[in-house]
Amino acid sequence: MIKRTAYASVIEMLKGFPVATITGPRQSGKTTLARAVMPDRPYFSLEDPDVRMFAQSDPRSFLERFPDGGIIDEVQRVPQLLSYIQTIVDRDGRTGLFILTGSQQFGLISDVTQTLAGRTAFLELLPFAIDELENTDKLPPSVDETILTGFYPPIYDRNVSPAMWLGAYVASYVERDVRQLLKVHELDGFQRFVKLCAGRTGQILNLSSLATDCGITHNTAKAWLSVMQASYLVFLLRPHHANFSKRLIKSPKLYFYDTGLAAWLLGLRKADQVSTHPSRGALFETLVVSDMMKNFMNHGEAASLYFWRDSNGNEVDVIVEAGGKLNPIEIKSGKTLADDFFINLERWCRLAGKSAGTPMLIYAGDQHLKHKNIIVSSWKHFKPADF
Repeated sequence: MIKRTAYASVIEMLKGFPVATITGPRQSGKTTLARAVMPDRPYFSLEDPDVRMFAQSDPRSFLERFPDGGIIDEVQRVPQLLSYIQTIVDRDGRTGLFILTGSQQFGLISDVTQTLAGRTAFLELLPFAIDELENTDKLPPSVDETILTGFYPPIYDRNVSPAMWLGAYVASYVERDVRQLLKVHELDGFQRFVKLCAGRTGQILNLSSLATDCGITHNTAKAWLSVMQASYLVFLLRPHHANFSKRLIKSPKLYFYDTGLAAWLLGLRKADQVSTHPSRGALFETLVVSDMMKNFMNHGEAASLYFWRDSNGNEVDVIVEAGGKLNPIEIKSGKTLADDFFINLERWCRLAGKSAGTPMLIYAGDQHLKHKNIIVSSWKHFKPADF
């Protein structure tokens, strides 16, 4: 098992709460993490039809199987269990009783928040982070191979090609989550929409353009994008509000959580195809930004990440709010440092003045150094905690 950074976070949560709730995409390692934290406690998955029927028909008897707590997997399948769990933890009074897991963000979070308010801590578990793979010598040998492979645990646990596994993942995702969340009947149209989104990863989101290209209405595009967010396929990076006397872009940027999935949707099957593809820069940016999100989530923290762009096209890829400062980060997919890599950071620091924190450049090379007052970091070694 590849050690997960989130392990320590869940242990810490269970010291202060009776319940820890782990959410995230399918196949991100939620069950493995939960069982590593509670190796000797009862475990039941509500994906099992017999277990689910038992839990639905006789919830009290089902929960009697957990005299000292335990793990309930895919708890969103039987949401009425949450009220019974609330009664149990209130009566028991101990912390660290249950770990609940689930894959569907919107339904699970709203149910748990309403029923177990003040009784549970939340952790969102995404696929592996770069440092988790590097620390166990599992990181692919090049940045292009890393982009192509992605980070889903089964790809590293099984003897299966990334393309084969990701193809099966897309098929099962469309068949299961889409039908459950939105009752989408036009699966071909939705698949086309997902592929169009992959071609826009790392770009400013234009829903009207996306809808037109897909042949659907603006409202349908908005609803389908919500499904992709709910299933942890994509996230939106919001623009920072600081204008520094400049007119700002108000639309968010779209990112895939996993570059392997985005690359597969773009039809990429080999690393040399990634290296020459027009979307390589966007995929590299996606790699870095999604890894920043993972580092915050693995520590149970909200990600204070934004981007900044004015109406003249001046942009900083990421702004990290930390320590009362705005820390600008520029992301470049080149392996050789060039003077123009630093232009946007220098311009932004002049505009921001005293608000500017530590500027950083993350690139596809291997060096870690300082250029003037700008930290230069390899894509393998950056941590938002540096701020």
